[in-house]
Amino acid sequence: QVQLVESGGGLVQAGGSLRLSCAASGSIGSINVMAWYRQAPGEQREWVGGITSGGNLKYADAAKGRFTISRDNAKNTVYLQMNSLNPEDTAVYYCYTPLYGKGYWGKGTLVTVSS
Repeated sequence: QVQLVESGGGLVQAGGSLRLSCAASGSIGSINVMAWYRQAPGEQREWVGGITSGGNLKYADAAKGRFTISRDNAKNTVYLQMNSLNPEDTAVYYCYTPLYGKGYWGKGTLVTVSS
């Protein structure tokens, strides 16, 4: 089993910043891709961005220039630094990794951006 636990969510004013963390544990072996998704109220879950174990990064257009993904392979932890937040960023943020032919999700952490 693989467990992903997100943390760092909370309430922030528009223009503020938050840093989310996602720690992986269990039978993780060598995780390659770790990604962030988010789901706003009443909306479908959408991909935010991802990073490989080698440090290759990709971002959704909504995240480019404001969000930065990084990881600590030794800690099996991925981070999402979010700057210049706006109310449209309000969502539950999920960590995801594909491993052993399955997709594993964390339970999410809520980010609320007030105007």
